[in-house]
Amino acid sequence: MGCVHGKCCVKCCGNYPTSSDGEHRDFQELGTQIGHGRHILANRTLDFVLVPSHNFRLEYSVLTQRGYYPETPDKENQDSFCVKTQIQSNPNVHFFGVFDGHGQFGTECSNFVKNRLVEILCSDPTLLDDPVKAYNSAFSATNEELHNSEIDDTMSGTTAITVLVIGDSLYVANVGDSRAVIAVKNGSQIVAEDLSCDQTPFRKDECERVKLCGARVLSVDQVEGLKDPGIQTWGDEETEGGDPPRLWVQNGMYPGTAFTRSVGDSTAEKIGVVAIPEVSMVQLTPNHPFFVVASDGVFEFLSSQTVVEMVTRYTDPRDACSAIAGESYKLWLEHENRTDDITIIIVHIKQLFNSGAHAINLSSGVNIHPAAIEIQKGTPDTFVHPAKSDFSDLHTCQHSVSTNPSPEMVVPSLPLPKPSGFG
Repeated sequence: MGCVHGKCCVKCCGNYPTSSDGEHRDFQELGTQIGHGRHILANRTLDFVLVPSHNFRLEYSVLTQRGYYPETPDKENQDSFCVKTQIQSNPNVHFFGVFDGHGQFGTECSNFVKNRLVEILCSDPTLLDDPVKAYNSAFSATNEELHNSEIDDTMSGTTAITVLVIGDSLYVANVGDSRAVIAVKNGSQIVAEDLSCDQTPFRKDECERVKLCGARVLSVDQVEGLKDPGIQTWGDEETEGGDPPRLWVQNGMYPGTAFTRSVGDSTAEKIGVVAIPEVSMVQLTPNHPFFVVASDGVFEFLSSQTVVEMVTRYTDPRDACSAIAGESYKLWLEHENRTDDITIIIVHIKQLFNSGAHAINLSSGVNIHPAAIEIQKGTPDTFVHPAKSDFSDLHTCQHSVSTNPSPEMVVPSLPLPKPSGFG
């Protein structure tokens, strides 16, 4: 979910997409649509990488699917992804990211961020000592570089959901409304645990923050006078996803973003759409069979739990990628006359045995609020750490995931800023 016309107020058109990370061609790209229903699969490959420090391996597959837009049939796939193994030549450090571009130059934005974010992380000597600080610095620098590049990001940008594997720990940095999910064995069941919180105006903390930055938060029907703009409750994404609350300048009908954080989007930045990531950390245990990183094209009509259950039906992540993309595509066309771009990375965690599963490792230098650590009920081996950001004193927030039967997870959120006076 993004802006008014799919991802942004500006309708987009272009040519067929280029592929993502040139270092790794281990992905599938679904081709043109036949009768809006059939998919042609290509480049069905699978790859793996070892994590020798804890004697396990990651087996992964990537799929990206261009959306179906009847009004702009040649529109580019604005999603991109990056899989980079052995960061800083370290065999225990690996990176997985999905970038969902939007706006007229969304493809250029997502590809720029895909390349620069990981390059900056790779060159940061503090990465292994303080991954959270490195993440914050990398997002900030990438955002500034995009602003100063030849790409017009006035009304274009990208979301970013990334997972950094360091030994048996995952550091998840999120900007926007794509998502990372980890599967947890709970007895005979597999439970989905969100590793990121969608940053949209549906979240009360994010809604309040952008309002204090000068944003009007209204649905399209409210802006057009069809509904009372004074009603500032929108339910949740399941019930109100068709006409979600969006961000507008005080005296204009733009930018209309349905997310509250992104990289780029220099106009929306003036009303609180920031590139500061929320970072969480989880220590892997034998009860974590896999994790998923995907754009919101997957999660628009599929819950995290449904996605995890679909992955468990297939031993080969390539087949799981295809099934999830196909189901997402079908549900899009059942609800709308178009589909979003769809990108998904599935990473199986193989041969991870007990490696200090119940130990909370604070030796990395990450500043974690101990009181905010939750051992989630029903999933005793999952520790979700809200990691402190460098950007002043981030306070923790709780976000309920209505599609997930597990309790709330805790992640950091931005402090409420002083009103900017914009507009």
